[in-house]
Amino acid sequence: MKLRSSPPSPFGRKIKLAMAMLGLKDRIEIVEANTADPADSLRGQNPLGKIPALVLENGDVLYDSAVILEYLDFLAGGNKLFPAGEARFAVLRDQALADGIMDAALLRVYEKRFKQPGFRDPAWDAYQSEKVVRGLAYFEQNTPPEPASAKDVDAAGLTLACALGYLDLRFGDGWRRDHPGLVRWLAAFEVAVPAYADTRQPAALLPDDAAVELK
Repeated sequence: MKLRSSPPSPFGRKIKLAMAMLGLKDRIEIVEANTADPADSLRGQNPLGKIPALVLENGDVLYDSAVILEYLDFLAGGNKLFPAGEARFAVLRDQALADGIMDAALLRVYEKRFKQPGFRDPAWDAYQSEKVVRGLAYFEQNTPPEPASAKDVDAAGLTLACALGYLDLRFGDGWRRDHPGLVRWLAAFEVAVPAYADTRQPAALLPDDAAVELK
């Protein structure tokens, strides 16, 4: 199998972490994608031209990150990242919220990246920023238990860690001042999941491409 992704993508990082946590790294080759290049085969694999996309051994392609995460959990035997029964729906909900934080953060990045200063919309930027603020407030009040090992992490926690890492990457550590619970939780997550440090993208190494993080 092949994972089409890009190093700074928080959605791609989510899948890379899951691969490591579920023992699937040896089964999936990571092939970098350039979403800004019309000639990249990604657009034939995912009509939306977004990453990540998982190319299966039979040539079928799965996207987006939430779908791929479910498939990896299935390959690993099930109920590793998604609990069985009614508890599953709370995990799905919190995963969606953490994905939404990343979506809003990406839109803020693209507002500056794609538009000249005179055409940027401060109201739009504020609207997206408020989504992040509300999402972080929810997780600060409903912080997951601090994991002792990767086995304690579900899909929601995995996605939350990627969201917080993306805020660090693109917006600095300002979010940390008002969310001490999340700071402690993320520190515990990083110890429990060594792949989190392994998949961190230093800001100094970010490419200049205009579209490398799309979900």
